[in-house]
Formats: sequence, C-alpha cells, structure tokens
Amino acid sequence: MANYLLIPLLLLTLSALSPAMAAADGSNILQQQCASCHNLTGPAATKLASLWQRKGPDLFYAGNKYNQTWVEVWLQQPGRIRPTGMFYMDHIKAGPKRDMVDQSTLSEHMKLDAADARAVAKALATMKANSALIKDEKHDPDMAPGPLGEMMFDKIYGCMACHQIEPGYGGITGPEIYTAGKRLTPEFMLSYIRSPQAWDPKIWMPNKHVPDTNRQKLVNYIVELSKENFNE
Repeated sequence: MANYLLIPLLLLTLSALSPAMAAADGSNILQQQCASCHNLTGPAATKLASLWQRKGPDLFYAGNKYNQTWVEVWLQQPGRIRPTGMFYMDHIKAGPKRDMVDQSTLSEHMKLDAADARAVAKALATMKANSALIKDEKHDPDMAPGPLGEMMFDKIYGCMACHQIEPGYGGITGPEIYTAGKRLTPEFMLSYIRSPQAWDPKIWMPNKHVPDTNRQKLVNYIVELSKENFNE
C-alpha cells in the first residue's frame, strides 16, 4: 500500500520540477539542434566569405536583440523573415523583369513544441553579448513618427530598397520590417540603426548616420507598423 501512495507523490514532484528542467534544457537544444546554422558564441563574421556562408542569424547577443515572447511563439510556428535567406545571392534567379526568389533553394526552419520553445527562448534571453552597445540607448515611445516615419524609411534613407513594409511590398534582400516591432527590442533597433557595423562588422547594411531624433521616429514607425495585421 505504501508503494501505491508514493507513486502519485513522485508524479507530483516531477510535475513541479518540469518547468525548471525544461528551462535548463534550452541550452542543450541550442547546442544540439541550432549550432550548425547559428553562431552561439561569437564573434560576428569579420570576413566577407564568412558572412556569405552564414546560414542563420547570429544568436550570441539574442537576449539584447529579440523579444523573448516573440521567440517562443515563432519557434512553434516559424515563418520566413528574410525572403531570400541569409545571403540573397544564393537564393535568387532571373525573372521576366527583375530577379525573383528561387524558392527551391530555401529550406524550412524546424518547429519546436511549446515546452522546448519556451526553454530555448529562455536560454536565448540570457545571451547578452554586446550589451555595451545598447546600455545608453533610451527609447522614447512618445515621439510619434507621423507621416515622416514612412517617408524617412521609404524615401529619405532608402530602407525599402532592401526591406518589405508589408508582404510583397519592398525589397527582398533584407529581413521584413512589418514584424520587426514585435520581433526586436527598441533599444537594439536604435543601436543597430546608429551603427550596423558595430554589431556585424561586414554586414552590407549601410550606416546612414541617422540623427537621434530620426532614429526614434524610425523605430516608432516600425513599432506602429507591427501592430497592423497583414494576415487578414
């Protein structure tokens, strides 16, 4: 009889421990399933050849870059953020009027179940290299972008040449922007616009030397853009 009483107690104990155990497994999942495509330890590529061979974004500063909640949700239902993958020249083909995405060269990102996604998101949130780059960035959410926000993004700084502001509208060589407000922290966006090469020395995104006020407006434009539901 005593043994039968111990079984429910053991199950309750394991149940209570499972969240902590799952969180501890996040690093193991990253090492076993993610390290072949993502740089988990740094530094960023310092040669163009290394940059072109990159299969996925660097994650060694993921805790400073991504919103943890977004990561957890995305890992359970991943979607393509970069229309032409990490290095666009490997995934385009000539079209009737312009280059097109060669979908046959792109692979799908693996899906994780809810527990693993939560564990990995938690592990990524602890990876905070390059904190010095964002420690002085202060996001001002009250600085409304107004009509100037889209004009700066589209015309003044030419960001739309590489980035889409809605599905199918904009460039295809960089990551989509219409989800960036949910995906990225405001402080990271402010810092990255200030100097892309401080984060990624050989990245092809140009430093436009955007004044502080305009950086705030650009980030708030991106945040506002992410509130639109383009899936409807």
